[in-house]
Amino acid sequence: MIHYKNDHLTVFQSSLYQTTSAIVETDAVMILTDPNWLPHEVQAIREYVNRELGNRQLYIIYTHSDFDHIIGSGAFPEAKVIATEELKNHKHKNEIVQKIHQFDQRYYIKRDYEPHFPHVDYPISRDGEKLELGDLSLTFYKAPGHTHDGLFTVVEPLGIFLSGDYLSDVEFPFIFSSYIDYKKTLKKTESILRNHMVHVHVPGHGSVTEDPAEVERRMEESTYYVDNLLHGSELVEAFCRERYAFFEGMKNIHSENIEMAKKNL
Repeated sequence: MIHYKNDHLTVFQSSLYQTTSAIVETDAVMILTDPNWLPHEVQAIREYVNRELGNRQLYIIYTHSDFDHIIGSGAFPEAKVIATEELKNHKHKNEIVQKIHQFDQRYYIKRDYEPHFPHVDYPISRDGEKLELGDLSLTFYKAPGHTHDGLFTVVEPLGIFLSGDYLSDVEFPFIFSSYIDYKKTLKKTESILRNHMVHVHVPGHGSVTEDPAEVERRMEESTYYVDNLLHGSELVEAFCRERYAFFEGMKNIHSENIEMAKKNL
């Protein structure tokens, strides 16, 4: 369950899609991201929080509104929630919660909490917006493209970059809302990495890395994918088959990405 740990960061990784949930903590504050997936996995995160929280306030950052990333929301009713204003004002909240129920129905899953769409206490409205939490300074950047309500967070002075469903080592870009926005978000990431000292990168799916060269490689691979999606589909598919071990399970997303890109141009 625990995929990565250092003095201030614990990252849980689900058996499903290698989905991550990070806990950032200091003596003054605890911040959780996207608690997920299966009931025993959410329960393990809940037990960790119960054991370690003490008198600190718990905050949750939701990186975006895909149902797998909000599926554990009901298990942490005491948390203050941080997300984009687009997530706060999402027009299809009920449909997203319904996807959780459909998933649980399909696999006969029972939970000891009621999933719900998060209530946002701190809506993020612009790039570079900051929030001081205890001895941590959080800087936020909008990250549309995968979904319209994505959020990047840089946690300083720890140098933690929480990228949601971007820069994964196990997934090529999944473009669910806008091809143009996705390309712009990747360019924005270059600026973030130049302007912040990033020591640890936590993607929404896949492996945590402390290696700047690995983060750069993920950037280059994502950029190659989106830049060539419409101009060399066979080469891009061959690249994905070589690079991503689970491409066969994701190839329908690749086809959908191509159609999304055609629509956006």
